[in-house]
Amino acid sequence: MNRITIILILLVTFSSCKEETSKASESTAESAIDSTSINNPLIYPEETHFKSIRQVTFGGDNAEAYWSFDDKQLVFQSNNAKWNVGCDQMFLMNANETFTDSIAPPMISTGKGRTTCAYFLPDNKHIIYASTHLGNESCPDTPLRQNGKYIWPIYDSYDIFVADLDGNIVKQLTNEIGYDAEPTVSPKGDKIVFTSTRSGDLELYTMNIDGTDVKQITNELGYDGGAFFSPDGTKLIFRSSRPKTEKEIKDYKDLLAQGLVEPTEMELYICNADGSDLRRLTDLGNANWSPFFHPSGEKILFSSNFEADRGFPFNLYLIDLDGKNITRVTHGETFDAFPVFSNDGKHLAFSSNRNNGGGRDTNLFIAEWQD
Repeated sequence: MNRITIILILLVTFSSCKEETSKASESTAESAIDSTSINNPLIYPEETHFKSIRQVTFGGDNAEAYWSFDDKQLVFQSNNAKWNVGCDQMFLMNANETFTDSIAPPMISTGKGRTTCAYFLPDNKHIIYASTHLGNESCPDTPLRQNGKYIWPIYDSYDIFVADLDGNIVKQLTNEIGYDAEPTVSPKGDKIVFTSTRSGDLELYTMNIDGTDVKQITNELGYDGGAFFSPDGTKLIFRSSRPKTEKEIKDYKDLLAQGLVEPTEMELYICNADGSDLRRLTDLGNANWSPFFHPSGEKILFSSNFEADRGFPFNLYLIDLDGKNITRVTHGETFDAFPVFSNDGKHLAFSSNRNNGGGRDTNLFIAEWQD
């Protein structure tokens, strides 16, 4: 499943949003304030964890920016049509770069099918990502609603690949029938966690960096996905929908049979890297997702709309590993999500609708973090 889809889901609700022209986008890029500015308009007054912030893309939907192990580069997905892509593909950037509609970063996926969830391998010379290109080289359809409900597609043609930074696929890590996607790599550099339907349900699995020793980590009914390792590689944090009532179970299974899930009710779960000591971390309601460990390993930063009455805004929150002391980090009125700390803990990459001129663009931002 393509996690950037929730951006589109959110934006569909903003029927009053005006279309942003390329001219306005370029003007916004040219007027971007230097990240060292004391009165940086990209930082809302309550956002005290951001010492500085810099906008690094200006147009399209850009998300899931993940750092190389040496923090010098990031890989991210974008559907910016002005970069000559029809749906999400993977792009590479140096950590100090900025890209506008007219300046495209190098694409390091094939340009075929739809891709999602790229992540660097420890050598900083290769990435892993999921792609549908073996099933069909065209972009698959992306349904957003069914029977009045928001949905995510679970493409059964997704498999996980290894590519070099020139875009050459050097290895295929999965070849099971069904959905294999959402891979992330342990900071220890030894394991990959991913989501798969190979059991008949959406469960978490781990494997070695070379694709060997695949082990199932979760086994309860519901969508388990978007998993990340703790800084020491001993724990996993992830999002899950856990249907309980007879109707919830039927609705979940019926959608899954169509290759779909409904992402509007999800909570965060945490477990050891081998799946033991599994427990629910949040009980907030609405959609709690895109979690990532704080560099200390003692807190989780995640996106949620639990305070929203109409499905938005999504903001970032910190919570302790015991589920206590929840603190709001961002204070936008639209969408902040996909937070990812650099390996040295000094910077945070995330996606946001801020500073998009009231349009539909979701861009990448890099903030200098302070506790």
